[in-house]
Amino acid sequence: MATIPELKEQYEGLDSRVVIRQDSAIDTECLMAFRYEFPGQETQVVIDTDEFTAVCPWTGLPDYGTLTITYVPGESCIELKSFKYYLLSYRDVGIVQEHAVNRILQDLVACCRPLRMKVSLDYKVRGGIHTEVSVEYTAPGD
Repeated sequence: MATIPELKEQYEGLDSRVVIRQDSAIDTECLMAFRYEFPGQETQVVIDTDEFTAVCPWTGLPDYGTLTITYVPGESCIELKSFKYYLLSYRDVGIVQEHAVNRILQDLVACCRPLRMKVSLDYKVRGGIHTEVSVEYTAPGD
């Protein structure tokens, strides 16, 4: 059985064993879109999942949240299975909460070129603090 000073020393070394991948590990190549057959029709699409996970870039501890994407398609829609694989690539990536929503918006706009899109991430409470971050995009001329 370890003593308190030994446990403290072991604890301090835990973070050095955590492997945090950089945001370049986010797999945008898997994202796909399909042709939207009603491009003149303003249809609002809402996608959500409570399984979003990334890690704190400083501690390596997981951040969990509910991700909601709301968009009006232009000429294409996000293919959902590819979107799931894209989200899975965040699992071990060290990214701060405010950057995650902006990165997701940037990647999804590049994938499907929507007329409008809003990305919201409602994180689980961590350290007694709740965070919800959102960002919006409007296509030029819309």
